[in-house]
Amino acid sequence: MEFSKKDLEQIENHNLSVFQVEKQLENFKKGFSFVNLEKPAVIGDGLLRIEEEKAKEYVNIFEKYVLDAKVVKFVPASGAATRMFKDLYDFKSSFDSTKNTLQDFPKAKEVIERIKDFAFYEKLLPFGIEKLLEEKKYLQIIDLILEESGLAYGQSPKATIVFHKYSDEVRTAFEEHLVEAATYCVNNKREVNLHFTISENHKEKFSQLFESVREKYESRFDCKYIVEFSEQKSSTDTVAVYLDNSLVRDNEGNIIFRPSGHGALIENLNDIDADLIFIKNIDNVIHDKFKETTYIYKKILAGVLLSLKNKIDYYLNIISKQSFDFSIFEEIKAFCKSSLAIDLKDFSDFENKEKYCDYIIEILNKPIRVCGMVKNEGQPGGGPFWIRNTNNELSLQIVESAQVDMGNVSQKEVFNNSTHFNPVDLVCSVKSFEGKKFELRNFVDYNMGFITEKSQQSQIIKAQELPGLWNGSMANWISVFVEVPLETFTPVKTVNNLLDKGHCPF
Repeated sequence: MEFSKKDLEQIENHNLSVFQVEKQLENFKKGFSFVNLEKPAVIGDGLLRIEEEKAKEYVNIFEKYVLDAKVVKFVPASGAATRMFKDLYDFKSSFDSTKNTLQDFPKAKEVIERIKDFAFYEKLLPFGIEKLLEEKKYLQIIDLILEESGLAYGQSPKATIVFHKYSDEVRTAFEEHLVEAATYCVNNKREVNLHFTISENHKEKFSQLFESVREKYESRFDCKYIVEFSEQKSSTDTVAVYLDNSLVRDNEGNIIFRPSGHGALIENLNDIDADLIFIKNIDNVIHDKFKETTYIYKKILAGVLLSLKNKIDYYLNIISKQSFDFSIFEEIKAFCKSSLAIDLKDFSDFENKEKYCDYIIEILNKPIRVCGMVKNEGQPGGGPFWIRNTNNELSLQIVESAQVDMGNVSQKEVFNNSTHFNPVDLVCSVKSFEGKKFELRNFVDYNMGFITEKSQQSQIIKAQELPGLWNGSMANWISVFVEVPLETFTPVKTVNNLLDKGHCPF
């Protein structure tokens, strides 16, 4: 399409090229293909269950490794808490004391009736919350939680909301990640590395929060925090279109660019130089009373990864020198089948050993991720599946419902038969057997993007998201799925979740 001079300036200011924008427009017209589900990954077929003795072995492997390595905890934390308070906003817009009672709004009712159980309750005291409760001024109570007249939580990053109460302090979600990382990411220099992805308009708020608590936690855990913040890059933004695929513009004729989902964070992850990277969402934290299981399984997942990577690097170092016995090929093939769920081609399919070595290196010299999976109890989101690609090859992938043709009865049945769920609990290795950092963008399947419909000023528009960070953005990584206990997954999707046992154990 033809772009005006003003359009071209906008595109350039977003660090995008005309080619990239045209590609986005083409994606809207053609759409993205659905994945081809073969079967769910289950225990014994793509999903590992770790026995107690092996668990101890993996914990030991990691605890020795972390002392001399750079381990980083990567936390996507750019989201505002607006969706967390959706039920309260609905209450605000709909409640009429002359027509309604609290019974008509069960979620808001629970918040009001149990408001003293929230860890942030004491922060409401200076705003006269006690008097409002006595006078049953429900809308004003909700306003104190959401609006600038009170805590302004409706506009705050979820990371800065007070989640948990202790005998002598309260902690935000951000602080709970500091506490966690000090337990399993600390090296022999007592350094703890964390990286939070944030939005630009919240940068100062994060920095102030960190500086206000840094000394307390460094003293408590005898460590030094090295915390980095990064923002989603503007070059990952995408245009939006109307249903006729024409560009969405604002009232002044400017192209509207939209964030492209968590898949954009592959760029941020790509910028991190580390030996091992843990990935965990900002809201998936738990009260100290229940943290021990989380700590143990973080170490188990990392130990599994290190054990596999050591073996992979061993094999790749041998065949890269091409001075070995041919029996090594069968050994590697068996290892890939049993430990990586990769079915290598036979040596007989190649002209010579050099070409077969190149093939093995191509398959195994990749980033590795070990992903925790919890038993599925109806949570929304993705799960572990075997998928078949256009080359008729099977691989393990984390698949979201939006990637599946739910109009296809057999595909829907496969998706619904999944036994486990992805809680965004990953450990990643992003360096080659030669110690070089991978260019992670080379391992993205860009055909696994999403197109969704949204409402804007009473019109339906189509928005485009990049392949999800733990979906298509890691599609060409080596993937290993491990079962983890359900108690390691305690997300806070709504404010009412803060009343669950894992967050409010008293």
